[in-house]
Amino acid sequence: MLECGGKNPCVVLEDAEDLDLAADHVLNAAFWNMGENCSANSRLIVHESVKEALVERVLARAREWRTGDPLDPANHLGALIDRGHYDKVCEYIETAKAEGVEGDPRRRYASATGDGLFVTPTIFADVEPGATIAREEIFGPVLALVSVGSNEQAIAVANDTPYGLAASVFSRDVKRALRAARSIRAGTVTVNCYGEGDITTPFGGYKQSGFGGRDNSIHAHDQYTEMKTIWVDLADRGVEESLD
Repeated sequence: MLECGGKNPCVVLEDAEDLDLAADHVLNAAFWNMGENCSANSRLIVHESVKEALVERVLARAREWRTGDPLDPANHLGALIDRGHYDKVCEYIETAKAEGVEGDPRRRYASATGDGLFVTPTIFADVEPGATIAREEIFGPVLALVSVGSNEQAIAVANDTPYGLAASVFSRDVKRALRAARSIRAGTVTVNCYGEGDITTPFGGYKQSGFGGRDNSIHAHDQYTEMKTIWVDLADRGVEESLD
């Protein structure tokens, strides 16, 4: 089985009601484990009618996500895995700036502090769907916000990716949320929350996010099962005795 990462969308539809809840899940989905998470929601696709209100909440909460010694319970983020990966994440941030991606002036860029390789939560608030940081998996605490004018466009942008591992949808209307969840090409879609499911639910992706089966649930048993085919030609041979 191959699980090959993702560029997972968090889709906030026009009728999303509890934006405080949505903001909490957005930050957790994007920055948990320093963003070094295959199912991280690194794309925030939000309807323009609720964009400003949501961005305000996300930025306010992002200031509370302290970066530093991971053994200090006051910190939310620790160091990235190694220097090479730190440089890669910083390069993506610089690429976004070079491509002219505009963001909220209160966003914080990557920086090395203390004795570790720390990248503070970084949010770009005005990203075109074709921008590098909206297309490629960064695997760091970088969130790209894409604004859309309709719920249909939100789904189209969510699916405009070679990946399909996970996604989240926020909507007040359960039927609308479920329609969106069915339309998004991803192996796991959560509604009004962020998560990967649990041991009882299959986990894996579509497209370039992986193939060869699923982890977790009864479907994971396939990885530990060997199939065998036996052909027996009984035609025109007069075989009458039963086979034990």
